Parts: sequence; structure tokens; C-alpha cells
Amino acid sequence: MTRLIPGSIVFTALLAGCTSLGEVPTAKVATTTVYLANGLPAGTAVITAAGDRLTLNLAATGLAPGTHGVHLHMVGTCTAPGFASAGSHLNPSARQHGSANPGGSHMGDLPNLVIDVQGRGVLSAQLGGNRPELEAALFDSDGTALVIHAQADDYKTDPTGNSGERIACGVIKRS
Repeated sequence: MTRLIPGSIVFTALLAGCTSLGEVPTAKVATTTVYLANGLPAGTAVITAAGDRLTLNLAATGLAPGTHGVHLHMVGTCTAPGFASAGSHLNPSARQHGSANPGGSHMGDLPNLVIDVQGRGVLSAQLGGNRPELEAALFDSDGTALVIHAQADDYKTDPTGNSGERIACGVIKRS
């Protein structure tokens, strides 16, 4: 038997995880499709706004099982195979790398992405900074890329967290 759930119940369930209405996403700010070096899609990401905060939500597929570093990079260009065209990590405040680094972290730092044995994983992370400064950095004249690395980020080693080669990349586009 199929039962329909009234919209008010679904909305209430969505709000249950939020402590205030300011935490409810009200706008889609940006999106990207992340591609492997061979041109196959490896996932999608959406950046949403809730009040003055931005959150990145990434769903990845087709990657090797394990833990992978994920970062925002300074340049919105993803030239395969190595994606070096994306430049360094997004770091407009000239800080050190990583949440465990006393001199860190910078705007491009994100938590690691864990990929399961089926090659899938999801990541949700609030971006550091407020909406105006984040949007200014994300959508500057040369854009921003989202990069997935081959290894885990150690959250402390400057400048890359020892996260290894770049295995997937997507250009962040304003919604």
C-alpha cells in the first residue's frame, strides 16, 4: 500500500535537524560536476546558503574506496590529466593549511571524503567565512575549482595536507 506523506510533515522533518530557521538553506548559490581525468563524471556538488553561511554538498561516484582530500582551488579551470590548472588551494587570507594547523585553516580547506566499497561517498561541509567574502572569493575573475585528491588530507601539512595527486576536478558555477 502506498501512502502519501503531507508536505507539512516532510517540511517539519527537514527542519528537525536545524536549531534555527537561519540554518535552513534558502538559496542554491553554485553547482559543479566533478570529472575524472578520463572525462567521466565523478560526482556533483551544490553550494547552498542559509542566512550568512554557505554549505557545500558533494555526492561522488566511481572513485577508489578510501579517504580522499577535497579542496576548493584558486582557479576555475580543470585541465586533465593532472588538473594543475586549478592552481593552489583557495586562500585569500594567506593562512596555513588545515584545521589541525595552528596557522590554519584557509578557505579552500574541506573535510575528507570517504568512498565506500561501491565507489560512492557524500560530503557536507560548511564553508569557512561569511557569505559576502565567500562569494567574492568563489566568483572572482578567474573562478574556483573543486578538486578531489587521491589520498586523505592530514589537516595540518602546509600547503596541501599531503593529499596526493588530483584525481577529479569541477569548475564552480554560480546558480
